[in-house]
Amino acid sequence: MWNLLKIFHKKNDHLAGNRFPLVVVGQIIEIKKHPEADKLTIVKVDIGDKQLDIVCGANNIEVGQFVPVALEGAHLPSGVVISSKEIRGQISKGMLCSAQELGLGEDHEGIMILDKSIVKQPGQSLDSYLNNK
Repeated sequence: MWNLLKIFHKKNDHLAGNRFPLVVVGQIIEIKKHPEADKLTIVKVDIGDKQLDIVCGANNIEVGQFVPVALEGAHLPSGVVISSKEIRGQISKGMLCSAQELGLGEDHEGIMILDKSIVKQPGQSLDSYLNNK
């Protein structure tokens, strides 16, 4: 019975106000140039229990900022499903998201920068962050 309830809740997270079950708050701890692409960077983000390397094309990010991180398996409102993939020879373990990619606004010019005064800790769910905003 527990497994059926668990599956029901997982498939119906949106009913409980969990719009982004696999999107968390990450803190940028390092940005380095992608060795094979001039317009890409490799961003190391702290998501609480681990650090991920994510290939990114946005130019509005800085070390120390808090950003939404879509983890492997996340389903974005646009229909995109996030997976680990190789981008120009580097493995990207997720995606840093713009407001538009999350369906939270029209801004698609860069990554959505979160208000650090509201962030509890890296790894916090984006839903929790948005509920405290």
